[in-house]
Amino acid sequence: MEHYLGTIIAGTLAGTVARMVMLRLDYRQYPGYPHGYLSHLSLGFIASALGAVAIPAILKPDYTAVTFLALAASQFREIRGIERKTLEHLDENELVKRGSDYIEGIARTFEARNYLAMACALLTGIAYELGRAPAAIIMALLSIIFVRTFMAGETIGDICEVVPAKLWFKDSILMVENIGFINIGLKEIREKITAEGLAVLITPKNADARATIHDLGQRQAMAHTVTVLLGTKKDVDLPEFTPLARIDPDSGAVGLYAVPVERDIDALILAVKRTPVLESARSRPLKTQAGRMAAR
Repeated sequence: MEHYLGTIIAGTLAGTVARMVMLRLDYRQYPGYPHGYLSHLSLGFIASALGAVAIPAILKPDYTAVTFLALAASQFREIRGIERKTLEHLDENELVKRGSDYIEGIARTFEARNYLAMACALLTGIAYELGRAPAAIIMALLSIIFVRTFMAGETIGDICEVVPAKLWFKDSILMVENIGFINIGLKEIREKITAEGLAVLITPKNADARATIHDLGQRQAMAHTVTVLLGTKKDVDLPEFTPLARIDPDSGAVGLYAVPVERDIDALILAVKRTPVLESARSRPLKTQAGRMAAR
């Protein structure tokens, strides 16, 4: 096994660095506490070590050792369940909740990133065996670039146009452009919303984008992202200030209303644009004949 020590070290190091790079992409979506970073980096290191050891195990050959990969996959699935439960408990105390769709996407991502760290280690180990250190370094860099690109994902800004919208009242009904939201009975609350509230109109670029933003989970994710980045004046006894996203049934656009702590329309537009597109909300009606016919 000493002969393969360089392979194991190179693969483990590359996979761990890849997991560190992916962890930095989590600042908007996931809890960023020190113990969370430590646990995920530790899991990334374990996944990388398993991926790196697989190459010597196959070459030796010691196929029994490869069964540890199957065991790791089982453990990573359990991690997804643990992360889901943790985020569900945290969501109970959120003023504006992430929603079950957003939480499930986060949990899946945690699991997938361990697999990516393992794959990076595996590819780097193969490169080290074929071309030693220079080939391993090149493969590690290519793998890290790939995982950064692969895990970035689409955002609302990629599939929709987001522009400022008129926030007004039709009698006591809160309106964003022509979209009715909720009935606000108290005059004082209506005056505060008119003075401090902001609204945007999210217009889909095509039928696929329209189906995506009409998903309830996707709209909840947009409201949550706005709250995290701009703050909210909502409290447990002020439900009228809850950020909301509603559909315009005539145009297919979505209006979003909020009363943020930071009253900056440009920041609100950017926050909405940076909301990730959830896997559960992705829809491709244009891939079907009926969808293409309806979009004409």
